[in-house]
Amino acid sequence: MRVVMFGYQTWGHRTLRALLDSEHEVRLVVTHPKSEHAYEKIWDDSVAELAAENDVPVLLRQRPDDPELLLALQEAAPDIIVANNWRTWLPPEVFDLPPHGTLNVHDSLLPKYAGFSPLIWALINGEREVGVTAHRMDAELDAGDIVLQRSVPVGPADTATDLFHRTVDLIGPIVRDSLDLIASGRARWIPQDRSQASFFHKRSLEDSRIDWTWPAEDLERLVRALSDPYPNAFTYHRGERLRVVAASVSKSCYGGTPGRVFIREGDGVVIVAGAQARDGRCRGLVIERVRTEDGAEHKAHDYFQTMGGYLTPRP
Repeated sequence: MRVVMFGYQTWGHRTLRALLDSEHEVRLVVTHPKSEHAYEKIWDDSVAELAAENDVPVLLRQRPDDPELLLALQEAAPDIIVANNWRTWLPPEVFDLPPHGTLNVHDSLLPKYAGFSPLIWALINGEREVGVTAHRMDAELDAGDIVLQRSVPVGPADTATDLFHRTVDLIGPIVRDSLDLIASGRARWIPQDRSQASFFHKRSLEDSRIDWTWPAEDLERLVRALSDPYPNAFTYHRGERLRVVAASVSKSCYGGTPGRVFIREGDGVVIVAGAQARDGRCRGLVIERVRTEDGAEHKAHDYFQTMGGYLTPRP
């Protein structure tokens, strides 16, 4: 089949690599210009460079709605468009242009976690598995009929970085297998159960701010979800921003006010956590390693020289 690809960052790069290695013909690639957004500078393998290395025409666009792009799509005459990590809405005149429409590849198990940063949100929420979905694009974002899904389990110590590497390795196989099914006429399109759908916004600095009224179990997952190279979970200590690099849930229960720097336990220092911490039946968050604003990393025992005081959401 003749293919046009819309994609960006490593997800788009893996998709284009799979297409170039397949029997299908890539006629045109559309990708975004480089961005300074914190989350878009992570996993930023260049789709444009890979296309250029393989003599595939490239167009750079923020939005795919100008006459020049529509003319280029018509001239490419694709049998199908394949999209992965395209960051803006594709209009019907684009996604419905080819005979086989547009195959979108999304890194969640749709209909859950449509939208942005699905691996991070899924880990924060304690999901037991994550994955990749290939579905037909329609007018509603990440809502079209599904042709293939692949999943991987989430382990108790996994970080979002671990889950990224596992799920990005699913992209090549799911792209190749989906196109084989479509080209052969064997594709079975399954409607999404919209009653199970959830949609998540693009992450920003505010989403990394620690709220000490969350249960310690949730905070521990937040820290793992914001592992390097993502912007880490952060709090403030004595007016200075402090990134939490490693943490665990305390073995004992601790009572008091959320955010209190309380006591040493094991390899770290317990911070009182949970909206109901005053009843003394909540676990605390054991901070094990922190990173200060100068980039230096410290063991919690070394950083917290004395107990007492509070970690706060703002200076």
